[in-house]
Amino acid sequence: MTWLDGYVPDGAEEAADVARLAAALAAGDVWSRSAPLHVTGSAIVVHPPTGRVLLRWHERYQLWNHVGGHADDDERHPWDTALREAVEETGLRDLRPWPGPEPAIAFVQIVPVPAARGERDHEHADVCYVLATDDPEATVDEHDDAELRWLPVAEARTMVNDHVAALLDRAARSL
Repeated sequence: MTWLDGYVPDGAEEAADVARLAAALAAGDVWSRSAPLHVTGSAIVVHPPTGRVLLRWHERYQLWNHVGGHADDDERHPWDTALREAVEETGLRDLRPWPGPEPAIAFVQIVPVPAARGERDHEHADVCYVLATDDPEATVDEHDDAELRWLPVAEARTMVNDHVAALLDRAARSL
């Protein structure tokens, strides 16, 4: 049994990605950045009272994005990665699963990643969650080129790629 068991994909494309991820999990290491397909954990952060979402500028890709990234060496659950990365990238210390009370996968998509910084072309199996904060003004930019911006979902959706737009659609269902 894995953390992916019980997740119900929304549509044929996501079902195919979940099946690929499940096969990769069964076959071996999906956590090493050197694996051609590896798991990343990410999240969209929401402020439920205002219905706003938090986007982060991603300098490498030159786009507005959700928060998240690669697992640390001791992490073997995408929730752990998503929560750690969200805290690191936003400065928010009160993040919790939304709508909760337990973390639930909101979206899974395999995303192609072009070669850069000594890495070959590879794929991220991005396992996405929704996190909430009660203190949206407590954000702190991780560094100068990682601006954070709170936006209504409809506006945020116009600023992101298809992957993040699909995650925003999932998050909007619970706001």
